[in-house]
Amino acid sequence: MTRTPERMDALRRFAAGASGSNRIEVEPASADASFRSYWRVEADGHPARVVMDAPPDKEDIGPWLDIGRRLRAAGLHAPAVLAVDREQGFVLMEDLGSRTYLPALNDATVDALYADALDALLRMQTHIGTDGLPAYDRDRLVAEMELLPEWFLARHLDYTPTCEEWDVIEAAFTFLVHAALEQPRAFVHRDYHSRNLLITDDEGAPGLDRPALPNPAIIDFQDGVSGPISYDLVSLLRDCYIEWPPQRIDGWVEAYRQRLRHARIIDADVDQTRFRRWFDLIGVQRHLKVLGIFCRLWYRDGKPQYLADLPLVWRYVTTVASGYPQLETFVALLERARGGRDITQARETA
Repeated sequence: MTRTPERMDALRRFAAGASGSNRIEVEPASADASFRSYWRVEADGHPARVVMDAPPDKEDIGPWLDIGRRLRAAGLHAPAVLAVDREQGFVLMEDLGSRTYLPALNDATVDALYADALDALLRMQTHIGTDGLPAYDRDRLVAEMELLPEWFLARHLDYTPTCEEWDVIEAAFTFLVHAALEQPRAFVHRDYHSRNLLITDDEGAPGLDRPALPNPAIIDFQDGVSGPISYDLVSLLRDCYIEWPPQRIDGWVEAYRQRLRHARIIDADVDQTRFRRWFDLIGVQRHLKVLGIFCRLWYRDGKPQYLADLPLVWRYVTTVASGYPQLETFVALLERARGGRDITQARETA
């Protein structure tokens, strides 16, 4: 999102005041799929810091601050907060660098990197309370899936379901919601994947306490909720930006189920079949939402890069859902709506 000169001047004044230096340099650090942006600040006599710019009319920084506190209290590496201006929507924080998991992941590195990520996930689920967090309830689950017909089917594919097809869609959504609500509840990050996990210096940032689990550093956590136990696991292992062989995913999922049992987060009678059903079906729910979100990011927000990631998300949905008889008619509807189109290409008439 482009920042006006006035907004950038306000950001520089905030950074200068928080750093105690009028000699600062500001450059883009990163942006995400929201209206937030991040700016790296260099000031005389200080290590590099990052300013989060969250325009108050677009973003509420309250949840970001709350979840960050919870993560750090659990010994996880969320960025340390150094200064806050709630009125203007600015936060000065520790600079975690820019080494995200995604470019570092390959066959040789994935087991070690995912071992750290799964350790952090287990700590989130065992050490972070959910009091005061929004519930991942029926209304929220359905509202997310409704992004699919609005943005993927109608806006992207120019496909209008018939009355009978709406019945199929609603039946699929109901089935997925029931499956999600069967699961035990825990803290859910909601976007726990390779672009929101960073590799950092094990020594920690100068002058800041070293977290119990320094790697991975965790970002983009402001949408945390109380929700299904397998949600973040599927976000990580069926990542929308990188794909792993099914056999490898099977091994990671089963190993994590055993850890949840040993931690008494799930009951001893949650066997491999039941847990895998939870994992699969919450993944379908998530990826239906993502198909809608990635299209909305282009048609509403002018961010075309996410269209290139649609084919992987589509494969997740159709491959996994096809394994459940309750979703076969729904998959056939999706295939009919696509009709062989290249879904990486935007509609010219949209």
